[in-house]
Order: sequence, then structure tokens, then C-alpha cells
Amino acid sequence: MQLFKPSEYRHVNYLWDDAQAATLDAVDRLVYRSNLLGGDRRITNTGGGNTSSKIWQTDPLTGADVDVMFVKGSGGDLRTAKRDNFASLYMDKVMRLQNLYNAAETKGVKTPIEDEMVAMYPHCVFNLNPRASSIDTPLHAFIPYRHVDHTHPNAVIAIATSSKGQALTQEIYGDAVLWLDWQRPGFDLGLVLQEAIAANPGIVGIVLGGHGLINWADNDKTCYELSLTLIEMAARYLAQSDRGAATFGGAKFANPTDEERQALLVELLPTLRGLISNEKPPVSTRRNRFIGTVQYDDDILTFVNSADGARLAELGTSCPDHFLRTKIKPLYIDWNPRAEDMAALLDKLASGIEQYRADYRAYYEACKRADSPPIRDPNPTVILLPGLGMIAFGKNKSESRVTAEFYSCAVAVMRGAEAVGEYVALPPQEAFDIEYWALEAAKLRRMPPENELARKVVLVVGAGSGIGVETAKRVAAEGAHVVCADRNVDGANKTTEALTEKYGQGIGVAGSDISRCGPAIGLSVDVTDADSVQAMLEGAILAYGGVDDIIVTAGVFFTPDAEGRNTAEQWRASFDVNVRGGYVIADCARPLWAAQGLPASLVLTTSVNAVVAKQGTIAYDTSKAAANHLVRELAIELAPLARVNGLAPATVVKGSSMFPRDRVINSLKKYNLAFSEDEDTETLRNRLADFYARRTLTQSAIGPEDQAEVAYLLITDAFSKTTGQVINVDGGLSEGFLR
Repeated sequence: MQLFKPSEYRHVNYLWDDAQAATLDAVDRLVYRSNLLGGDRRITNTGGGNTSSKIWQTDPLTGADVDVMFVKGSGGDLRTAKRDNFASLYMDKVMRLQNLYNAAETKGVKTPIEDEMVAMYPHCVFNLNPRASSIDTPLHAFIPYRHVDHTHPNAVIAIATSSKGQALTQEIYGDAVLWLDWQRPGFDLGLVLQEAIAANPGIVGIVLGGHGLINWADNDKTCYELSLTLIEMAARYLAQSDRGAATFGGAKFANPTDEERQALLVELLPTLRGLISNEKPPVSTRRNRFIGTVQYDDDILTFVNSADGARLAELGTSCPDHFLRTKIKPLYIDWNPRAEDMAALLDKLASGIEQYRADYRAYYEACKRADSPPIRDPNPTVILLPGLGMIAFGKNKSESRVTAEFYSCAVAVMRGAEAVGEYVALPPQEAFDIEYWALEAAKLRRMPPENELARKVVLVVGAGSGIGVETAKRVAAEGAHVVCADRNVDGANKTTEALTEKYGQGIGVAGSDISRCGPAIGLSVDVTDADSVQAMLEGAILAYGGVDDIIVTAGVFFTPDAEGRNTAEQWRASFDVNVRGGYVIADCARPLWAAQGLPASLVLTTSVNAVVAKQGTIAYDTSKAAANHLVRELAIELAPLARVNGLAPATVVKGSSMFPRDRVINSLKKYNLAFSEDEDTETLRNRLADFYARRTLTQSAIGPEDQAEVAYLLITDAFSKTTGQVINVDGGLSEGFLR
């Protein structure tokens, strides 16, 4: 087959660099090839597809040269794969597995024999490689070529899911590429590929009906270029057949403006998140909260607004990788954004979700087998809304973002399939057998338990410094999605970037693509301005779908003058930030929490100074005393929507924006502590912190991490029956004991 030249590709990116490839050994060249293919979402989706190379290696026991297949292992992703994401197996041992398969009484019976063969792969492992082999391992092993690429390109899957798929394969590729009808991946499919290649010498690839593309070569660069060429050929054919304005039957609904869409989504998302989260999952006492991702690019809007959108959505997806994320089908709501209001949409969503759950249970009952795992969560993971786009849900942001990506691929597949014929979905029983395959269930059982704050969205106000930074880190460590907000947005973004780097990928700064964020996002807020607070909450809603818990660590302290007095403006600012700011946040969050209908909590940071009368800090101390009572008042006002508790630190010097150098020096002078103006600020802070520690019953310095620990605990289920309380974290100051 004639390959395209690098400059001729229009629908994929040619990225191979001979100079870079020449510096790599054979295994790293496989990683390199995989990353290039995985980096283009038109070629394969997150976690989908696999690549392999058969490479001669030195046996660690015998010293002999042995043929070893390196193949992307289970759970990996081509775009981000590293060397340790590839399983390695002795080729001679893998080939001998065919004898076991042929001798098995269950030969040809899908599940029993396939499961038995997967259990044999560990006996073939080379060099004690711990990476588990995927179910696609035989597809690579039994192809008699050194390098194999198995991808899920939108263009080829469009052909693979078309009612005319076999004829189209012949028309596009001639005799160079073969068509095979749908068969579930596994050992038997590997044998079918082996037989097909033997019976059709000279073919360079196979279109797997309803599934994707597999092709091969004896040179790794040629294999890569062949993958691109086959995908490019399919994409060019589809482009010639695209229906333009008539795509999906043409437009049925008109879009709202961008501003109208954003306002509608902000109003909708908390209610929608509550609707799908309020059904308790099987064998669990906790609500199954979900994290959302919104997508409304032109391709998605064309689909959801179209005359055929409802029909095609009902058919569901076809490619196994798509289906595992998007379920048997999405939920499509027939709602006219130009003629119907939000109340009508919410009514349709409530009834639509109930019907979806009923349909899913019926699908399970109709398709289940004697040994099927228990039914899984029956909620939709993809919801399609005319004018608004697609809302995908998952147990975390990464999962919902990938689910959105997968259904975007499904839309592209349907567009191509409908342009050249009719889109054909995976039969329900085949879909069920993939979703409820015992091997997938076993993989789920092996996953560690979810962390305490998994599936939650926690807003930390004051996340740019001090206690707020440590609180953001603490809740993120327990699985929370963290909205880092601060008047100092650079500080909030710094915290966000650290969390994103540690816990996952995605953007961290607000913008037009805010829904593409990762496990944390940075937002600006002025707690004294209701509009600013509302904008912050709207950003959190668009990023994740809602907010569960809010922890306010923001506060101000103004150093009094030489006579211990604060100006009138400082008094106003003390109460504006330390008291009214907490109320503004609570007041703005109330309708959000009411819409969600999920247990929520609010933690306000006050101070031990609130109950300790002393000289020189009157504006700060009285504002914190008011904040203490605000906690109690809000506990009543927000019940039963949200629990409200207070965190009362003693003086926390380390990392606090309220302890600039001048305040530290004033405090050292106040307590007659020796210091030198030449000493750096951190040394002076440590000296003051040590002095404060010696005043406590525990003789321990109080750090921001101590406050963060209690802030975290207050939003957990451990304190689910506690509200209206203020907890001192002061090392034991008897002056702060309640009287």
C-alpha cells in the first residue's frame, strides 16, 4: 500500500521524528510510537487502543536471546504511557496457549474460556514484569508481524458502525484491508485475526466491525505511518460524503446566546447534580455524588439540536471503549431552549432520569446471566440538552471529562456513519456482556476504597496563603475537588497548580474552557462583594456541577497605632471581611445548596481572641466575637440544608498573610522579646511562634496544618451531627476556656 507523505496528512498529525527515534532503544521506540498515536484524540481516546512490538531480549535466567512481546498493559493510556505501562510476555509461551484453548471443553463459549485464558497470561510474563496484560493481548500476539497498532479512530469506527461497513471497507482500501464482523475482544478474536491474515496474504490491516482498526508492519516507523495512512483514507472518504447543514437531519432547535447558555447552566447544574446524586447506590448508606463536565462546542451543539439527535442518542454507542464510559445510551431531553423555560426543563429532567433508571434496570434484568455481577449505578453518565450541549458525570473530574471525550467521539462516529449509510449500535446483549464482564467487575473490586471526600467539591476561601493553603492540601489529599479562592488570585492559582500537578491533569485557571479543569481550580473573590462571591460560585458550578462544602479561612488584621487604636476604616474593614464576608458567602450559597438537596457544610474561621479580652487588638477581637455568634446564627438559618461550625485558632504565625514583618516586630516589642532588625522575617516569626507555644498547656506551636486538620474533620461524616459549634485549636489556652 502506498503511504502518504508527512506533508500530505489533513485529518491526522504526522509527528514522527527520526532524530529523536534514533536515540531510543526498541522498547522506548514503542513508547514513543504509542505517545504519538495517543496524543491525537482523532486516533484513539483516553485509555483506549493498544500497541505492541516483538523485541529480542536476553533471558535473565538462561542468558539466551528470547522473543518478547511488549504490549500496552491493562489500564494504561497511549498518550501518557511510560515504559512501565507495557506488559512483557515470552512469545513462545503465549503461542503455546493456543493448545490450551483448543483443548478446552468450553472452546468458543465466550465468557468461561476467555476468563480462563486471561488467567494464563501471568504464566507467560518476561522478567517478572508486574504490569497486567490486557484482554487484547492475543490480538497482538497472533498477528505474525513485529509491530501492531490497534486504535479507535473516529473515522474508521464510523465505517465500522455503518450499515454499509463491509462494502465501504472494500471501496476505501481495496484488497489491502479486510473487514471482520463484530466480535468481543479476547483470545478467540486473536485466533480469528491469525486465520484471516493467513487466508489473505498481503493485507496490511483489518477493520473490526463496531470496534476499530488494527494494522501491522515489520518496521515500527512503517507501522506508525500505516496507521496514519489508513485513518487519513477513511477520514477523506467521510469528508467527501459529509452532509454539511443537513448533518443529523438538519437543525431542529436554535441555540441561545452564549450569555444565556451560561446563565441557564449555572441555574441548572446544581439541581441536575442533586437529581442524579440523590439515589443511594446498592449496599451503601452514602449518597453517590457525581462530578460534572459541560461541553458545548459546535459539534456537540449540532448533534443535540438536530432532528435526528433523539433517535441516534437512543441507539447508544458501539465501540467498546466508548460504551464502558457512556453506558448503554445517554439521556436525551427533548427541550426547546427558545420556547420552554427552566421549570419545564427541570420537570423533563426529573421524569427523564427516573425513566432512564427504570430502563437501565430493565436492560440489566433482560441481559443478566447466572453469574453476572450485581447491577451498577443506574444513573445516566451523559445527558444531552438542546441548546446547552452535553453534561457528563463521573465519580471524579477525570472520569467525567473522559466520559465527555468519549461521547464526543461517539458523535463524530455517528456523523460519519450516517453520512455514508446508517449508524448501527452494539446489540444490547453484547453491550451488557462487556459492561458486566466478570474481569471488569474483578478490576473494580481491586480498586482501593474511595477517600473520605471523594466525589465532593470543597470551596476554600483564603486558599492563597496560610491556613487556606494547608486546608486546600488537606482536603485534596482526601479526594476532594478543590476550588481555591482568594482575593489574591495569584496565590490561589499557585495553590491550584500544586494540587493539579500532584493529583491530576487539567487546566487550573478560570476561563472560557473552565469545565476542562482538573482536580482543583483557582478563582478570584472579594468576600465583601456579593457579586464577586456569586461569580466565584458560578465558576465552581461550571467547573464541577456544584459545591458541597465551604471552608472560609480569609480574614484581616490591622496593626493598631502606637496608642493601640484602629482607624474607622480599619474597623469597617475588620467587620466587612471577618463577619459580613462569612454571611455573604452563606447567603449566596444557600440557593445552590437548596437546589442540590445534598448534605452540605460551612466552616468559618474565627479566633480564640473572640473570647479573650485584651488590650491593643479591639477591632480584630470584637469582629471575631461577632463571627463566633454568626456561626450559631447561620447554623439555625441554614438548617437542615447545611451544617455550620467554626474553627477558632490561636495565633498562627507561620505562612499567614495576617503576619507581615511589621506586625511580627510589633508583637515582639509588645511581649519584650529580644530581636534584631537584621534578622530575616522567618526567624522573627519562629521566635514569636515559640513564645506563643510556651503560653499553651500543650507547650506546642500552632501551625496552619493544625487548623487545616480540624477544618477537614468538620466537613466529614465524623461530624455529621455537629452544627453551631466553635472548636478552639489553640494548644490549650486557659483564657479561652468557656465560662
